[in-house]
Amino acid sequence: VQLQASGGGLVHPGGPLRLSCVASGFTSDYWSIGWFRQAPGKEREAVSCIMSTYATFDYADSGEERFTISRDSANNTVYLEIVSLKPEDTAVYYCASRYAICSRYPSQYSNWGQGTQVTVSS
Repeated sequence: VQLQASGGGLVHPGGPLRLSCVASGFTSDYWSIGWFRQAPGKEREAVSCIMSTYATFDYADSGEERFTISRDSANNTVYLEIVSLKPEDTAVYYCASRYAICSRYPSQYSNWGQGTQVTVSS
């Protein structure tokens, strides 16, 4: 499986951003794609995940509902939309895939995209 993440950049606090992950090469119709992020000096953490069944899992929202994951099957793309960005959202964002139900643990994903840098600063 090949994953290509894009859409990062420099964003002002409070602004929105949409990240894209183009996926190709799946050999099964049952899969999951998760978004993770890693800030400097911190461990990689799960943000959100979507399955081939369209089921979604949210890991980083803490009730704020700032992250929305979706997919466009026609374009083989999974999106992560983030609103009301905060400086603490600054991180490299990665997409990853596995042939199983979504998981919040990075070690359970076998394929990773190259990451896209998101910097939230005024």
